[in-house]
Amino acid sequence: MKTVEISTPMGVMKVKLYDETPIHRDNFLKLAEEGYYDGTQFHRIIKAFMIQGGDPNTKSEATMGMAGTGGPGYTLEAEIKPQFFHKKGALAAARQGDAVNPQKRSSGSQFYIVQGDTYSTEQLNAFEKRMQYAKPGFAWTDEQKKIYGEIGGTPHLDGDYTVIGEIIEGLDVLDAIAATPTRPGDRPLEEIRMTMKVVQD
Repeated sequence: MKTVEISTPMGVMKVKLYDETPIHRDNFLKLAEEGYYDGTQFHRIIKAFMIQGGDPNTKSEATMGMAGTGGPGYTLEAEIKPQFFHKKGALAAARQGDAVNPQKRSSGSQFYIVQGDTYSTEQLNAFEKRMQYAKPGFAWTDEQKKIYGEIGGTPHLDGDYTVIGEIIEGLDVLDAIAATPTRPGDRPLEEIRMTMKVVQD
């Protein structure tokens, strides 16, 4: 299993990448090993939702105004698997919306890490029914519902974005980043830059 350490001013998050999403795993490892992410910022932070990074435009103040639009010049085929869901600590690929991206292809580099919130069984059942209109047969397992109830996440994103890994160390760092004060546009008031190191486990 390959893991990646994401170092930030608030500490280190260690993430494992899923072998079942090989296109995304190999791409993330390649970019991390090349230093593509080093010096980029978490440019979008929404407490109780997620933190987003991976845009090369955030390396320089001159291009920071275009944060959220950058990438390596390609997108990735979706690898959406029902066993990988948006629990707290999930690492997932950002993407453009369905209107311009009906295949749900992922950004070549931008990613987000879920903080989310906890949900009651009633809330999850209501979500599930609503989501079944667009995705007939969609359902969470009892274990997934338990995790959303006790640990939390962003269940309404399931089935629409490729989840590629999860934090195995450093959930407190995720919480610290998510608590950062932001300005309009969900930009943090202080820069939160990252470096990445691939770890062979």
